[in-house]
Amino acid sequence: MSANGVAPSPGGRTEHVPVRWRNRMVHIEYQWIAPERSTAPLVVFLHEGLGSVAMWKDFPRQLCDAGGFRGLVFSRPAYGRSTPRGADEVWGVDFMHQQAHEVVPAFLYALGVQEAPWLFGHSDGASIALLLAARWPQRVQGLVVMAPHIFVEDVTVQNIERARDAYEQTDLRHKLARYHDDGDSAFWGWNRVWLDPAFRAWNIETEVALIRAPVLAIQGCDDEYGTLAQIRGIAQRVPGTRLLELPDCAHSPHRDQPGAVMAAAVAFIQAHHSPT
Repeated sequence: MSANGVAPSPGGRTEHVPVRWRNRMVHIEYQWIAPERSTAPLVVFLHEGLGSVAMWKDFPRQLCDAGGFRGLVFSRPAYGRSTPRGADEVWGVDFMHQQAHEVVPAFLYALGVQEAPWLFGHSDGASIALLLAARWPQRVQGLVVMAPHIFVEDVTVQNIERARDAYEQTDLRHKLARYHDDGDSAFWGWNRVWLDPAFRAWNIETEVALIRAPVLAIQGCDDEYGTLAQIRGIAQRVPGTRLLELPDCAHSPHRDQPGAVMAAAVAFIQAHHSPT
């Protein structure tokens, strides 16, 4: 979700796959990492509310190389080089449910992914990962979720309001344009739904309690978009959840504490992966 930390992306070939969503075809940008590791765990990366393939930078590849994994990184519709939002397309308060229940499964099906992957999500992407694992336990090996949201906090809304002001008044619009074909599509789709008064009631604690896959939940102690109540709430509802609370770390643990995140994620996936 962070509106900060924008930096040049690494090189790397991306492709597109057509997926039907909301009665139209959208093209989703994606990138495979080390597909030749055919028997290794597959980790699917789900980006934050302003993210994309490029904004992950080289973290997914570093993680996959460290653990000997395969990886799949993609930009959700409206982000990166995927199809932007339609001119009249307004996201509802259930937009993360739609991504988890419709878009991600359709995307994986379009690529022929039949195995149950690991999901590695950040912020909105972490919430989407939780929702997918709750709906379809058999489709997920396990989860690594960074800075997830399971309910709406005042601090979250306050900083999303600040992000809106920064987008309108600073060079944030220009920075995001380097990572999205349509920066307005990405920013306003995310920002307006989070600031919709109806979204204050959004809560997925009941769904989280349905998760049966192993969960590693990571959050920075200085997260500007949420308190530690988010990941502690997951641990209260999903037995065996491992928590990693990182000092000197804000909303993007993979940027602020990449070594700690990679070490914990690699160890967790290797310890809990069951070949299928």
